[in-house]
Amino acid sequence: MPSISTSLKGSSSRLIAGFERPDEGRIELAGRDVASMPPFDRPVNTVFQDYALFPHMRVQENVEYGLRVKRVPRAERRKKAEDALSMVRLKGYGDRKPGQLSGGQRQRVALARAIVNRPQALLLDEPLGALDFKLRQELQIELKELQQELGMTFIYVTHDQEEALTMSDRIAVFNEGRIEQIGTPAVTYEHPASEFVAGFIGSSNVIERNGRTFTVRPEKIRLLPEEATEGEAGTIRAAVYLGPATRFVVALDGGGELSVVQQNLETTSIDVHEMEGKRVRLVWRPDVEFVIKEGK
Repeated sequence: MPSISTSLKGSSSRLIAGFERPDEGRIELAGRDVASMPPFDRPVNTVFQDYALFPHMRVQENVEYGLRVKRVPRAERRKKAEDALSMVRLKGYGDRKPGQLSGGQRQRVALARAIVNRPQALLLDEPLGALDFKLRQELQIELKELQQELGMTFIYVTHDQEEALTMSDRIAVFNEGRIEQIGTPAVTYEHPASEFVAGFIGSSNVIERNGRTFTVRPEKIRLLPEEATEGEAGTIRAAVYLGPATRFVVALDGGGELSVVQQNLETTSIDVHEMEGKRVRLVWRPDVEFVIKEGK
């Protein structure tokens, strides 16, 4: 089923596109090994962070370029390009030059140029990295909607863990050239397969106890007053106000530190600052622990 698969390693898209050759293994698209095929013969297109548009061409000409190379008749390629521009919400922009567009609009042109050929897979290599935060969030939603409308597999490369969780149906986490874990965003986040994944996708507390190593996400831990009779005793060493939430670093009496994230339902930045140095206890439910290594 077509999906958005996110890779947290840029070289993966270059291998699929044919810009780099694998040292070993196979690259299969729809069951066909394409590792020996040149880039221009592979049924994929790529969208880059820097747009890679031709500045001297009009938007319409940029989108039509791949069709023109394939010698698609003029009337047909004009219609397909107009349809592609409409899909990325740029209907009526065909006569403009890239320099007359905003960053977000230029990225939409790059998308239109990539999808106009209807490739089997669309590779997006850090496509939103050059955009500001608000626009990036808007285009994340648009990209998901576009993928569902096209019914096409998107392979999305990003180093932004939050973006990976937001965009994906599946995530592949790479470490030193090898896949550490493949899974849905929820499984990858809630049940990391290794300490590397636990620390790379979001932040996580890695705890060793009685020869057993497990992770607990910061938002799963509750802060209780010092008088509480349960939990781990410690002192708030640092409190960082993040707007919607606060991140606490708690130095445990038994050694080590744990990170805790708590929503600011009623807390203000002044309240947060005053919490530094306070004695607290930390508790979490056993079912939020995810074991990485069992003790012998």
